[in-house]
Amino acid sequence: MPPQIPQPNKPYFFYGHRKPSQNRPTVRGGLFSNRQTLAPSSSPKPKPKPFSIKDWDPHFLSHPSPPSSSPSPSLRLSPIARFIVDAFRKNDNKWGPNVVAELKKLRRVPPNLVAEVLKVQTDHALASKFFNWANSQKGYHHNFASFNALAYCLNRSHKFRAADQLPEVMVSQGRPPSEKQFEILIRMHSDANRGLRVYHVYDKMRNKFGVKPRVFLYNRVMDALFRTGHLDLGLSVYDDFKEDGLVEESVTFMVLVKGLCKGGRIDEMFEVLGRMRERLCKPDVFAYTALVRILVRVGDLDACLRVWEEMKRDGVVVDPKAYATMIVGLAKGGKVQEGYELFKEMKSNGILVDRVIYGKLVEAFVAAGKVGLAFDLLKDLVSSGYTADLEIYNCLIEGLCNLKKLQKAYKLFQVTVREGLEPDFLTVKPLLVAYAEVNRMEEFCKLLEQMEKLGFPVFSDLSKFFSLLVEKNGPIMAVDAFAHLKEKGYVSVEIYNILMDSLYKIGEVKKALSLFDEMKGLSMEPDSITYSIVILCLIDLGEIQEAGICHNKIIEMSCIPSVAAYRSLTKGLCKIGEIEEAMMLVRDCLGSVSDGPMEFKYSLTVIHACKSNDAEKVIDVLNEMMEQGCSLDNVIYSAVISGMCKHGTIEEARKVFSNLRERNYLTESDTIVYDELLIDHMKRITADLVLSSLKFFGLESKLKAKGCKLLP
Repeated sequence: MPPQIPQPNKPYFFYGHRKPSQNRPTVRGGLFSNRQTLAPSSSPKPKPKPFSIKDWDPHFLSHPSPPSSSPSPSLRLSPIARFIVDAFRKNDNKWGPNVVAELKKLRRVPPNLVAEVLKVQTDHALASKFFNWANSQKGYHHNFASFNALAYCLNRSHKFRAADQLPEVMVSQGRPPSEKQFEILIRMHSDANRGLRVYHVYDKMRNKFGVKPRVFLYNRVMDALFRTGHLDLGLSVYDDFKEDGLVEESVTFMVLVKGLCKGGRIDEMFEVLGRMRERLCKPDVFAYTALVRILVRVGDLDACLRVWEEMKRDGVVVDPKAYATMIVGLAKGGKVQEGYELFKEMKSNGILVDRVIYGKLVEAFVAAGKVGLAFDLLKDLVSSGYTADLEIYNCLIEGLCNLKKLQKAYKLFQVTVREGLEPDFLTVKPLLVAYAEVNRMEEFCKLLEQMEKLGFPVFSDLSKFFSLLVEKNGPIMAVDAFAHLKEKGYVSVEIYNILMDSLYKIGEVKKALSLFDEMKGLSMEPDSITYSIVILCLIDLGEIQEAGICHNKIIEMSCIPSVAAYRSLTKGLCKIGEIEEAMMLVRDCLGSVSDGPMEFKYSLTVIHACKSNDAEKVIDVLNEMMEQGCSLDNVIYSAVISGMCKHGTIEEARKVFSNLRERNYLTESDTIVYDELLIDHMKRITADLVLSSLKFFGLESKLKAKGCKLLP
C-alpha cells in the first residue's frame, strides 16, 4: 500500500475567504476571514470566592434565590422578528411611512412571523395596523396562529371587545374560526371574571357560527358563569349541553354542584349529586370539602350538615382538611356544640387537630358564655403538645372578665407575660374595662404601672380604653374613672377630647366646658380637636363671639376646624344676622376640607343663581337640593339673602320666600324673620357702598369736619 502523502490544510471559513453566492457576497477582512490565528487574551486568575453560608446551608440549597433579571422576550425572537420589532422601536412605536419602508426591505413576512411579532407587542393600535399591512401582501393569508396572537395582544391591552370581533374578521378573510379560537376568547374572559362576555362569546359560537363546544369548553363556560353570579345563564348553558347529547363528566357535575351551592339551591344540588352517583361515581373527599367551604362562605350551616351526612353515607374517609373546614365554619356560624362534637370525633379517630381549630372553638365557647369548656380545650391543647397563642389567651381573659372573675383573668395575663407572648392592648383591654366598671381603681393603676414596665404605649392605650368605655357605659363612668387617674398623672389632651366630645353628645355642655377649663388650668395646650369641640359647646350656649375666638385660635395653629365646628359656627352666625361672615366660613370650609357639607355646596350654587335676578332659577336650585335629600336650613336662607342683596333685588328674594311659605317649607313667623333679615342686610350693604364711595371720592373727611356723626 503506497504511503500516505500528507495533504495541506484545507482552508475553511476561519482561514479562508467565504465562498461567494447569490445571497452571500464575498467578504474580505474581519474576524472570520483573517489568516492569522488570534491568541487568546490573558486574563488574571480569578480570586478565591469568599466563604458564604448560602453555599453550604441545605435550606438555601433547596430554595435557590431567583435570578436577578429575566431575559427580555425580544431576545428570544428570530432575527427577522427582531428586525421588525426594532423598526417599530426606531419610530417610537408609531405606524407610518418609515415603518412601511423598513418592512418593504423584507422579501416577505409569512403568517408565522406575524404571530411571532404580535406575541411580544403591547400596543394594540400598532399591532392591528401591522396585522392589516401583512394581509395586504400579495398572495398572503393569515393563519390561525396570527389570529390567535392578535387576540392575545388585544386582550393584553384590555381591548377584549375588539378581540371578540375576530371571528367575524376570520370569516371575511375566508378562514372560519374553529372551536380553538372561541376557547381562547372564553378563557380570556373567564380569567378576568367577565361572565357576561363569556356568555356572549359562547352564544355567538353556538348560534351564529354553528360551532358546538366540547364537554371541556362547556365546563369552562358554566364555571365562569356560576363563579360570577350568573346562575340562571349557567343553567341555560347546561340545557344546551344536554340538548347537544353530551355526557356529563365528573368535572361537569362538580361545576353544577358548586354553582347550585353558591346560589342557595340546595335541593337541586342534592339531586345533581344523586345523578352523579348513579351515572358516574361518588364524590370524593376533595369534592365534599369544596362544597362545605362554599356553604360556609354563604352562611348556610344547615346545608353544611346535610352535605356532611351525605359524605358519611357515601363512606368517604374524612381527612383533616374536611374536618377543619367544617368545625371552623360551625364555630363561626354559632353552632359551636355541633362543631365540638365533630372535634371529639376527630380526636377519637386519631386525627391530628390543628391549633386553628382549638382557637376557633375557644373563641366560640367564650362568645356563648361557656368559659369552662373553653378552658377544657386549653388544657387539651397543652396536653397535645401545642403552646397556646396570644389570641387564645386574649379570648379567655375577656371571657373571665365578662364573668367578673378578675383575679383569674389577671393571673392569666401574668401567664402570657411569663411565656413571652408579648401581650398587647387587646390583652389588657377587658381587664381595664372590668376594673373601671367595679370601681377597683387601685388595681387599675397597678395594671397601668405593669404595662409601663412591659413597654406598652400607655397614653395611647388609655385613649383607646376611654373610647371603648364611653361607647360601652357612657361618659359619666368614664369621667369618674378619669378623676382617679388624674391623681396619678395619667392625663393627656386626647383623653380630654374623648370625654368632652362624649359629654357634648349627651347634652352635658357645661361639664364639657368645665373639663376644658380644667385642662387649661393644668397648663396643657389644647389642639384643634379640642377647640372644635369647644366651638360646638359655645354655639349651643349662644356664645357666638367666644366660638369665633376659638375658630381664630385654630387658624393661628395652622390647623383646620372639624366639619361639625364649621357647620355649627356658620349656623350660629346666620342666626344672629352675620350673613357675610357666615358665607366666608362656607367658602373657607369648602376650600379646606375634602368633602364639605352638602348645604354648603348648595349655598354657593344658590348665590350663583341669584346673579340672574330670577327667583325661578333659585327655586329650581332649592328643588334640586331637596331631591338630593338635603333639607333647607338657615344657611340656605342666608345664602338667598346674601345673593339677592348683592346681585338681585329684594322683590325677587321675597318671591323665593313666598314660594317656600306656600309649600309649607317656612312658617309664617320664619317668613317674617327672614324678611326682616333681608331688609337689614340690604341696608347694611347699601351703607357699605355709600361709605366706600365717600372714601373713594375723598368726601369722608369733609363730612366729619362739618360735624357729621353718622360715619364710623
